Amino acid sequence: MDLGDSLDLGSWILELHLRPPRYLGGYRAVAFFRHALRVTLGTGALVSETARTILFPRQCGNRLLAVALMLCVSACGVFAGTPETTLSKTTPQHYLCHYTEQALAIDGRLDKPAWKSVPWSDDFKDIEGDSKPKPRFRTRVKMLWDDDYFYVAAELEEPHVWATLTQHDSVIFQDNDFEVFIDPDGDTLNYYEFEMNALNTGWDLLLDKPYKAGGKARNEWEIPGLKTAVHINGTLNNPLDKDTGWTLEIAFPWKVLGEYAHQHAPPREGDEWRVNFSRVEWLTEIVDGKYHKLPGKKEDNWVWSPQGIIDMHVPEKWGYVQFTRKKSSRQLPLTGSDH
Repeated sequence: MDLGDSLDLGSWILELHLRPPRYLGGYRAVAFFRHALRVTLGTGALVSETARTILFPRQCGNRLLAVALMLCVSACGVFAGTPETTLSKTTPQHYLCHYTEQALAIDGRLDKPAWKSVPWSDDFKDIEGDSKPKPRFRTRVKMLWDDDYFYVAAELEEPHVWATLTQHDSVIFQDNDFEVFIDPDGDTLNYYEFEMNALNTGWDLLLDKPYKAGGKARNEWEIPGLKTAVHINGTLNNPLDKDTGWTLEIAFPWKVLGEYAHQHAPPREGDEWRVNFSRVEWLTEIVDGKYHKLPGKKEDNWVWSPQGIIDMHVPEKWGYVQFTRKKSSRQLPLTGSDH
């Protein structure tokens, strides 16, 4: 268990008090309690039995017994002497993702009427949050969906657009890149990651659980039917001029995202998925007419929903994307654990 997990548990238990399980229908409720119980009790049969006790009291007895068990285990050291950290202060971002009746032609350009009709996200921040300096260059995203795809558009301000990797499933963050993380049911297990660079080279992978919990990336996992494209506002790999940046489009097929979603894909009206976006940016210098990373300098990590720690693999800190077919821009009542 790490500090982030222990702090999050307070939110889980408070949510249990404020929002009884009958209001947390379907897979969201299962994910909700499975995460809280995993934090306190570990993995295995005890977690499953206790979760069933809470969720289905008529079948398994008194729900309060399981709640008491959670509180007792927590009191045995989870909260004792726990200082407040940056991780605990981060608040997940939210985005209302609208339905589009016309499929998008993926070419990397964001001048389509469908994209113009929906708002931008907030600008990306440092992965650790507001305690760190504002990113040097602007990054923001938009999202849409239809019956076949989950669409992502991104705009990355960049005075010198460069990329080197051309082999699929390369370690893309060795270049400047854009990354997408998707956990459909919000249980922090079996989530998707996709990275791409300005050459439109991609890396898709599946993680059974976060690295900190012993998770391993399945690099052999692929996304059949994935569509991606990049548009350069300037020239690629040319240090002699100054660029505006690059834009990109991604179309994730629901058929593939549904493999480990444990809920409807495409989603139902008002469904929420946990999602985050990251941008890796390296400091460079120009030597002999080529870009070179500055030696000894680490990359910057700029994200949509700050993690509070330099680690994208803390899914409980990702943002909430809520799906709707309604035309109104008014957000539906949210049901995520951080609301």
